[in-house]
Parts: sequence; C-alpha cells; structure tokens
Amino acid sequence: MIVNESKTTTAPKLPFGDLPDNWGWLVGLGVVSTLLGVVGLGMTFGLTLAGILFFGVLLLVGGLLQLFDAFKYSGWKSTFLQAAIALVYVLAGFLMVVDPAGAAVALTLFLGAALIAAGVLRVVICIQHRDQRGWVWMAAGGAASIALGGVILAGWPVSGLWVIGLFIAIELLINGWTAIFLGLAARRVKRAQDAEDAQILA
Repeated sequence: MIVNESKTTTAPKLPFGDLPDNWGWLVGLGVVSTLLGVVGLGMTFGLTLAGILFFGVLLLVGGLLQLFDAFKYSGWKSTFLQAAIALVYVLAGFLMVVDPAGAAVALTLFLGAALIAAGVLRVVICIQHRDQRGWVWMAAGGAASIALGGVILAGWPVSGLWVIGLFIAIELLINGWTAIFLGLAARRVKRAQDAEDAQILA
C-alpha cells in the first residue's frame, strides 16, 4: 500500500496542476484559435486594419489615462514630461484610428527595415562565433530574417496592407497548435492517473 501511495505522489500531475481535469477546454480553445488563424489567412487586409485599429484604440485610451494621471499630483516636477509622453501616445493612437491603412503601411516599412537590421546583426554575431558548434543554424536564421525583410520592403507599400494581418493570422495558428498540444498532453496525464487510481483501488 505504501508503494502505491508513493506512485500516486510521483504521478506526472504536478507540472500540469489541475489542467488534466479540464484538458477539453484547452483543446477547444486551441481549435477555435486555429480556425480563426485559418480564416485570417484568407482576409489579411481586414485583419491588418482590425489589428491597427485595436492597437490605436489602446494607445489612445492609455495616453488619455496617462495625461489625466500626469496632472493628478501637485508639485511633481516631471508633470510636463509625463504629459508630453502621454500626448505622443494620444497622437499616435489618433492617427491609427483615423487612418489605419496609412498606419499599417508605415508600420510595415519599419517592420521590414527592423527584420533586415536584426538579420544582419545575427549574421555578424555568427561570424564572430563561427568556431562554435551550430553557428550555421543561427546564421541561417539571420539570413531568413534578411530575406523576409527584403520581401516585405520589395512589395512595399502594397505589402503594408496584408503583412500585419498575415503575422496576426500566423500567431493565431501557432497559439492554437500550442494549446491543442498542451491539452492532449494533459489528457494523456489524466488517463495515466485514472489507470493508476484503478490499480490502487483494485
């Protein structure tokens, strides 16, 4: 009996907590997220505009709250600097809400340039550490970032109307696959626990 209790305490439930008892919800969430990602792949323009509008509203609301907060405290010598930061947020959010397509085009230009810059830096780091094992894979990742940034910039400004939506759709797909994987792993843990409990009761 002591041996059986020892087995129960070492069952692989700890990393999952109570998730094995509710694994179906996580799998369901993963399926919904995956379906949304698939739909998003077919409507990247709409998803781009929706993403920009959502981000713009967040900036606008956050900036207004920060502006209110900046003048809430009397005698604070950083009031006007804090208010200036808040106004930058409000202006950026306002421009995104008023012209989401234009904001998407501008952000895509920055994104393409950032990917190229990050890829170049990765390649330089790899060259500096080319005596280390596996440096080629990191260099390949840097080259992929450069290529992706190049593709985005080559298609700019038209790419600005679909790139952000594409990234959001891909993120939804990755999130869905991850949730399904974790949910199924939790189900296996649940089945193992049920089998152990059945053996103990027997």
